[in-house]
Amino acid sequence: MPKVVLITGGSSGIGEAIAAHLGKNLDYIVYATSRKPVTNQFIGGVTFLQLDVTSSQSCEAAVKNLIEKEGKIDVLINNAGIGFAGPIEDTSREELHQVLETNLYGVLDMCRVVLPYMRQNKSGRIINISSLAGRFGLPFRGVYSASKFALEGLTESLSQEVQQFGIQVSIVEPGDFATNISQNRQTTLATSNSVYNKQFTATYNLINQEVAHSLSATIMAKAIEKILRKKKPKLRYVVSTPFQKFTLTLKALLPDRVFEKLLMNHYKIPAK
Repeated sequence: MPKVVLITGGSSGIGEAIAAHLGKNLDYIVYATSRKPVTNQFIGGVTFLQLDVTSSQSCEAAVKNLIEKEGKIDVLINNAGIGFAGPIEDTSREELHQVLETNLYGVLDMCRVVLPYMRQNKSGRIINISSLAGRFGLPFRGVYSASKFALEGLTESLSQEVQQFGIQVSIVEPGDFATNISQNRQTTLATSNSVYNKQFTATYNLINQEVAHSLSATIMAKAIEKILRKKKPKLRYVVSTPFQKFTLTLKALLPDRVFEKLLMNHYKIPAK
Protein backbone atom coordinates (compact mmCIF):
# COMPACT_ATOMS: atom_id res chain seq x y z
CA MET A 1 0.00 0.00 0.00
CA PRO A 2 1.32 3.47 -0.83
CA LYS A 3 2.33 5.60 2.12
CA VAL A 4 0.39 8.83 2.63
CA VAL A 5 2.89 11.67 3.10
CA LEU A 6 2.08 15.18 4.35
CA ILE A 7 4.74 17.86 3.83
CA THR A 8 4.33 21.32 5.34
CA GLY A 9 5.85 24.24 3.46
CA GLY A 10 5.76 22.22 0.25
CA SER A 11 5.28 24.99 -2.30
CA SER A 12 8.87 26.24 -2.44
CA GLY A 13 12.47 25.48 -1.50
CA ILE A 14 13.38 22.21 0.17
CA GLY A 15 9.73 21.28 0.76
CA GLU A 16 8.91 21.66 -2.92
CA ALA A 17 11.91 19.52 -3.88
CA ILE A 18 10.88 16.77 -1.45
CA ALA A 19 7.27 16.82 -2.65
CA ALA A 20 8.24 16.74 -6.33
CA HIS A 21 10.68 13.86 -5.78
CA LEU A 22 8.33 11.70 -3.73
CA GLY A 23 5.42 12.56 -6.02
CA LYS A 24 7.14 10.72 -8.89
CA ASN A 25 7.20 7.50 -6.87
CA LEU A 26 4.16 5.22 -6.80
CA ASP A 27 5.10 4.15 -3.26
CA TYR A 28 3.86 7.49 -1.95
CA ILE A 29 0.66 9.51 -2.04
CA VAL A 30 1.98 13.01 -1.49
CA TYR A 31 0.20 16.02 -0.03
CA ALA A 32 2.07 19.30 0.28
CA THR A 33 0.86 22.41 2.01
CA SER A 34 0.99 26.06 1.10
CA ARG A 35 -0.32 29.22 2.72
CA LYS A 36 -1.82 30.15 -0.65
CA PRO A 37 -5.40 29.03 -1.48
CA VAL A 38 -4.47 25.94 -3.51
CA THR A 39 -6.51 23.26 -1.73
CA ASN A 40 -6.90 20.04 -3.75
CA GLN A 41 -4.87 21.21 -6.74
CA PHE A 42 -2.98 18.23 -8.20
CA ILE A 43 0.36 19.11 -9.77
CA GLY A 44 3.11 16.67 -10.77
CA GLY A 45 1.92 13.83 -8.57
CA VAL A 46 1.39 16.12 -5.57
CA THR A 47 -1.93 17.29 -4.10
CA PHE A 48 -1.71 20.72 -2.48
CA LEU A 49 -3.57 21.76 0.63
CA GLN A 50 -3.90 25.22 2.05
CA LEU A 51 -2.32 25.40 5.49
CA ASP A 52 -0.91 28.13 7.68
CA VAL A 53 1.11 26.43 10.42
CA THR A 54 0.82 29.52 12.62
CA SER A 55 -2.90 28.79 12.98
CA SER A 56 -4.04 25.79 15.03
CA GLN A 57 -7.40 25.89 13.28
CA SER A 58 -5.71 25.77 9.87
CA CYS A 59 -3.61 22.76 10.94
CA GLU A 60 -6.69 20.90 12.12
CA ALA A 61 -8.69 21.70 8.97
CA ALA A 62 -5.93 20.57 6.59
CA VAL A 63 -5.36 17.28 8.40
CA LYS A 64 -9.11 16.62 8.62
CA ASN A 65 -9.35 17.19 4.86
CA LEU A 66 -6.54 14.73 4.21
CA ILE A 67 -7.99 12.07 6.53
CA GLU A 68 -11.37 12.34 4.82
CA LYS A 69 -9.66 11.62 1.51
CA GLU A 70 -7.11 8.97 2.48
CA GLY A 71 -8.19 7.64 5.87
CA LYS A 72 -4.65 7.80 7.28
CA ILE A 73 -1.37 9.70 7.47
CA ASP A 74 1.75 7.57 7.40
CA VAL A 75 4.39 10.29 7.24
CA LEU A 76 4.50 13.88 8.48
CA ILE A 77 7.42 16.01 7.28
CA ASN A 78 7.51 19.28 9.21
CA ASN A 79 9.39 21.47 6.77
CA ALA A 80 7.58 24.82 6.99
CA GLY A 81 9.89 27.47 8.38
CA ILE A 82 11.09 31.02 7.97
CA GLY A 83 14.61 32.36 7.96
CA PHE A 84 15.51 35.38 10.04
CA ALA A 85 18.67 37.43 10.41
CA GLY A 86 19.73 40.41 12.45
CA PRO A 87 21.56 41.45 15.60
CA ILE A 88 20.00 40.04 18.74
CA GLU A 89 20.11 43.43 20.48
CA ASP A 90 18.01 44.92 17.68
CA THR A 91 15.47 42.10 17.51
CA SER A 92 12.08 42.81 19.04
CA ARG A 93 10.01 40.44 21.12
CA GLU A 94 7.41 40.47 18.35
CA GLU A 95 9.96 39.39 15.74
CA LEU A 96 11.15 36.54 17.93
CA HIS A 97 7.56 35.43 18.46
CA GLN A 98 6.92 35.49 14.70
CA VAL A 99 9.84 33.14 14.05
CA LEU A 100 8.83 30.77 16.84
CA GLU A 101 5.23 30.70 15.59
CA THR A 102 6.36 29.03 12.38
CA ASN A 103 9.57 27.19 13.26
CA LEU A 104 8.47 25.76 16.62
CA TYR A 105 4.81 26.26 17.51
CA GLY A 106 3.75 25.19 14.02
CA VAL A 107 5.66 21.92 14.39
CA LEU A 108 4.09 21.32 17.79
CA ASP A 109 0.57 21.90 16.44
CA MET A 110 1.09 19.63 13.43
CA CYS A 111 2.40 16.83 15.65
CA ARG A 112 -0.50 17.22 18.06
CA VAL A 113 -3.05 17.00 15.25
CA VAL A 114 -1.45 14.09 13.38
CA LEU A 115 -0.37 11.87 16.29
CA PRO A 116 -3.86 10.56 17.24
CA TYR A 117 -4.27 9.10 13.73
CA MET A 118 -0.80 7.55 13.82
CA ARG A 119 -1.44 6.07 17.26
CA GLN A 120 -4.71 4.60 15.96
CA ASN A 121 -2.79 2.89 13.14
CA LYS A 122 0.04 1.91 15.53
CA SER A 123 2.60 3.23 13.07
CA GLY A 124 3.92 6.46 11.58
CA ARG A 125 6.94 8.54 10.74
CA ILE A 126 7.58 12.15 11.73
CA ILE A 127 10.54 13.98 10.24
CA ASN A 128 11.30 17.45 11.56
CA ILE A 129 13.50 19.59 9.35
CA SER A 130 15.92 21.44 11.61
CA SER A 131 19.22 23.00 10.54
CA LEU A 132 22.91 22.96 11.32
CA ALA A 133 22.02 26.26 12.99
CA GLY A 134 20.22 24.10 15.54
CA ARG A 135 23.54 22.61 16.63
CA PHE A 136 25.54 25.82 17.10
CA GLY A 137 24.67 29.50 17.24
CA LEU A 138 25.53 31.60 14.21
CA PRO A 139 26.28 35.33 14.31
CA PHE A 140 23.34 37.52 13.32
CA ARG A 141 21.12 34.43 13.11
CA GLY A 142 20.60 34.01 16.83
CA VAL A 143 16.81 34.06 16.68
CA TYR A 144 16.76 31.48 13.88
CA SER A 145 19.26 29.33 15.79
CA ALA A 146 17.15 29.64 18.93
CA SER A 147 14.08 28.32 17.10
CA LYS A 148 16.04 25.36 15.72
CA PHE A 149 17.74 24.61 19.06
CA ALA A 150 14.26 24.41 20.58
CA LEU A 151 13.05 22.19 17.76
CA GLU A 152 15.94 19.79 18.39
CA GLY A 153 14.96 19.39 22.05
CA LEU A 154 11.27 19.06 21.22
CA THR A 155 12.02 16.34 18.67
CA GLU A 156 14.30 14.36 20.97
CA SER A 157 11.63 14.32 23.68
CA LEU A 158 8.84 13.47 21.24
CA SER A 159 10.79 10.50 19.92
CA GLN A 160 11.04 9.01 23.39
CA GLU A 161 7.34 9.49 24.10
CA VAL A 162 5.83 7.96 20.94
CA GLN A 163 8.01 4.94 20.20
CA GLN A 164 5.67 2.87 22.36
CA PHE A 165 2.96 3.49 19.76
CA GLY A 166 5.07 2.35 16.81
CA ILE A 167 5.85 5.92 15.72
CA GLN A 168 9.39 6.80 14.65
CA VAL A 169 10.68 10.37 14.86
CA SER A 170 13.78 11.82 13.21
CA ILE A 171 15.53 15.17 12.92
CA VAL A 172 17.12 16.18 9.62
CA GLU A 173 19.69 18.96 9.77
CA PRO A 174 20.38 20.48 6.36
CA GLY A 175 23.30 22.73 5.65
CA ASP A 176 23.06 25.36 2.92
CA PHE A 177 20.94 24.56 -0.12
CA ALA A 178 20.38 26.62 -3.23
CA THR A 179 16.76 27.65 -2.68
CA ASN A 180 14.84 30.91 -2.45
CA ILE A 181 15.58 31.23 1.27
CA SER A 182 17.75 34.30 0.71
CA GLN A 183 14.86 36.12 -0.98
CA ASN A 184 12.37 35.04 1.68
CA ARG A 185 14.57 35.49 4.75
CA GLN A 186 13.36 38.25 7.04
CA THR A 187 15.63 40.72 8.79
CA THR A 188 15.02 42.77 11.90
CA LEU A 189 13.41 46.12 11.20
CA ALA A 190 15.82 48.00 13.46
CA THR A 191 19.02 47.02 11.66
CA SER A 192 19.35 50.06 9.36
CA ASN A 193 19.90 52.39 12.32
CA SER A 194 21.98 49.95 14.33
CA VAL A 195 25.56 50.16 15.56
CA TYR A 196 25.83 46.64 14.08
CA ASN A 197 24.67 47.72 10.63
CA LYS A 198 28.04 47.70 8.84
CA GLN A 199 29.10 44.35 10.27
CA PHE A 200 25.68 42.80 9.76
CA THR A 201 25.55 43.91 6.12
CA ALA A 202 28.93 42.33 5.38
CA THR A 203 28.05 39.09 7.16
CA TYR A 204 24.61 38.93 5.57
CA ASN A 205 26.11 39.29 2.09
CA LEU A 206 28.47 36.41 2.86
CA ILE A 207 25.57 34.27 4.06
CA ASN A 208 23.67 34.88 0.82
CA GLN A 209 26.75 34.10 -1.27
CA GLU A 210 27.15 30.77 0.50
CA VAL A 211 23.52 29.88 -0.18
CA ALA A 212 23.80 30.84 -3.86
CA HIS A 213 26.74 28.46 -4.34
CA SER A 214 25.43 25.58 -2.23
CA LEU A 215 23.91 22.16 -2.90
CA SER A 216 20.85 21.40 -5.01
CA ALA A 217 17.66 20.80 -3.03
CA THR A 218 17.26 17.54 -4.96
CA ILE A 219 20.02 16.08 -2.78
CA MET A 220 17.91 16.79 0.28
CA ALA A 221 14.85 15.22 -1.35
CA LYS A 222 16.74 12.01 -2.12
CA ALA A 223 18.07 11.90 1.44
CA ILE A 224 14.52 12.14 2.82
CA GLU A 225 13.37 9.25 0.62
CA LYS A 226 16.31 7.15 1.82
CA ILE A 227 15.34 7.84 5.43
CA LEU A 228 11.72 6.87 4.74
CA ARG A 229 12.85 3.52 3.37
CA LYS A 230 14.81 2.62 6.49
CA LYS A 231 13.07 0.22 8.85
CA LYS A 232 14.91 1.65 11.85
CA PRO A 233 15.79 5.27 11.09
CA LYS A 234 18.30 7.14 13.20
CA LEU A 235 17.20 9.99 15.41
CA ARG A 236 19.42 12.54 13.66
CA TYR A 237 20.65 12.98 10.10
CA VAL A 238 22.93 15.68 8.70
CA VAL A 239 22.55 16.52 5.00
CA SER A 240 25.25 18.94 3.93
CA THR A 241 28.63 19.32 2.32
CA PRO A 242 31.55 17.36 3.82
CA PHE A 243 33.02 20.64 5.09
CA GLN A 244 29.83 21.53 6.96
CA LYS A 245 29.70 18.05 8.49
CA PHE A 246 33.30 18.50 9.56
CA THR A 247 32.24 21.68 11.34
CA LEU A 248 30.12 19.54 13.67
CA THR A 249 33.17 17.39 14.42
CA LEU A 250 35.15 20.51 15.29
CA LYS A 251 32.30 21.69 17.52
CA ALA A 252 32.46 18.42 19.44
CA LEU A 253 36.25 18.33 19.78
CA LEU A 254 37.37 21.92 20.26
CA PRO A 255 37.03 24.10 23.37
CA ASP A 256 33.99 26.35 23.06
CA ARG A 257 35.99 29.58 22.76
CA VAL A 258 38.24 28.14 20.08
CA PHE A 259 35.25 27.04 18.00
CA GLU A 260 33.62 30.42 18.57
CA LYS A 261 36.76 32.12 17.27
CA LEU A 262 36.71 29.98 14.13
CA LEU A 263 33.14 31.03 13.39
CA MET A 264 33.93 34.70 13.98
CA ASN A 265 36.95 34.49 11.69
CA HIS A 266 34.87 32.83 9.00
CA TYR A 267 32.29 35.63 9.12
CA LYS A 268 35.01 38.27 9.56
CA ILE A 269 33.66 39.51 12.89
CA PRO A 270 36.29 41.27 14.99
CA ALA A 271 36.89 40.53 18.66
CA LYS A 272 38.21 43.08 21.15
